[in-house]
Amino acid sequence: QRSVPGYSTVVRMSGILGEQYAQEGTHIYDLGCSLGESIRSVENALNGRNCNLVGVDNSPAMISKAREVESGITWHLADVTTLPLEQSSVVIMNFTLQFIPLEQRLPLLTKIREAMVPGGLLILSEKLTLPDPDMDVLMIDLHHDYKRSQGYTGLEIAQKRDAIENVLIPETAETHTQRLKSAGFSRSSIWFQCLNFASFIAIA
Repeated sequence: QRSVPGYSTVVRMSGILGEQYAQEGTHIYDLGCSLGESIRSVENALNGRNCNLVGVDNSPAMISKAREVESGITWHLADVTTLPLEQSSVVIMNFTLQFIPLEQRLPLLTKIREAMVPGGLLILSEKLTLPDPDMDVLMIDLHHDYKRSQGYTGLEIAQKRDAIENVLIPETAETHTQRLKSAGFSRSSIWFQCLNFASFIAIA
């Protein structure tokens, strides 16, 4: 929330979108769930409907923390690229794909699409790079200004940037759109963007 502008909106809307597209008896996944805010948002919106809610993350600390709060969510410590997926109607990937190696991104999205029931929904939120280099630099600078406004120091911002260099690899919106199509999704659109962070929806 301190680092990603619009994060709270993405989490809240994940619940609203999840409730609209959830189908009884199917799985709802949050892949790269972190502390589980997005899947909890869906759980609250479903109000007891019969869906299997699953949060997945490869961080033991994140999963351990998520399990501390009582819920009907099943938590898995696993690699999302190798985890088998059950029949699902909603899959959430909020700021997860950007950490997956480039060559594994299409296979992962294809696996997700193949597990989805017709009309299922993927929520995909990502940090973007802009095709216009000057605008890309501007957005990066504005993001740093945002982080300063959230209490980060210049040193913390620099250290974070160094830590994720060559680990978080952002792509353009067009690249994401084309990959979603290649993975088999029938249509997709950006529903939210703040600075260089955006969230897509894609329909199976």
